[in-house]
Amino acid sequence: MAGVASAVVTTAVNAGDDPADGWFPESVAVRYDAPGGANAPEVVTPAVDLLEDLADGPVLEFAVGTGRIAAPLAARGVPVSGVESSRAMAARVAGKPGGDAVEVTIGDMTTTRVPGRFSLVYLVFNTIDNVTTQDGQVAVFRNAAAHLRPGGLFLVEVGVPALRRLPPGQDTVPFATTPGADGGGYVGFDRYDVVTQRFTSNHVTVSPDGTGRFRSIPFRYAWPAELDLMARLAGMSLKHRWSDWDRSEFTAESTKHVSVWETGPDT
Repeated sequence: MAGVASAVVTTAVNAGDDPADGWFPESVAVRYDAPGGANAPEVVTPAVDLLEDLADGPVLEFAVGTGRIAAPLAARGVPVSGVESSRAMAARVAGKPGGDAVEVTIGDMTTTRVPGRFSLVYLVFNTIDNVTTQDGQVAVFRNAAAHLRPGGLFLVEVGVPALRRLPPGQDTVPFATTPGADGGGYVGFDRYDVVTQRFTSNHVTVSPDGTGRFRSIPFRYAWPAELDLMARLAGMSLKHRWSDWDRSEFTAESTKHVSVWETGPDT
């Protein structure tokens, strides 16, 4: 951290970004599909495998992004639609194999409606936390339920809040420190407000010359039990909760969960 503190760190502002794209404008979208991390085949393939297995008809992805999951799922023959608030992100879906078959609607996943009824609605990679109020998160669940046919499924992949790693008086949890091969590097840390359940995910990238870029994104965390209550308010009940896409058991040591709620027969 000392090396980062001595660097000149600024919040990146790109004149070509459209403010309507929010936290995911062109300057972010252009780097979003970088190899590795969440884009690595060993991460994407298990997610697509499970979604394909759960779907028995058309599916809808909230916050479809650049099509990281939707495009390979569509390439397997699953009819996929998506909702995405960032035009810069959505513009990249069709360029992926299978992406030209994904029908993307620009809008907010709390309110935007897509024609049709779906067997599965899904929301991956912590994106439920991008909705920074409890009312907004409840609206996501209700919007998902409104798109589902009777017996349809809503799946959410999200991290478990890392509050067990906070000793008294501390509000920050580092999650990545990656030195650069030629100097500089990357530091990532979350900063929690345990009163409001809001937190920020903070990303500091420092170049070899000591200059840097700082990016901070707001979130709201919710415990699995709170998400279950949101599902109940939307007329759904918990069907599965796993620790990961491989259907491993969810335990007290799990750092994330993949949860599936089911609508009733008369939805």
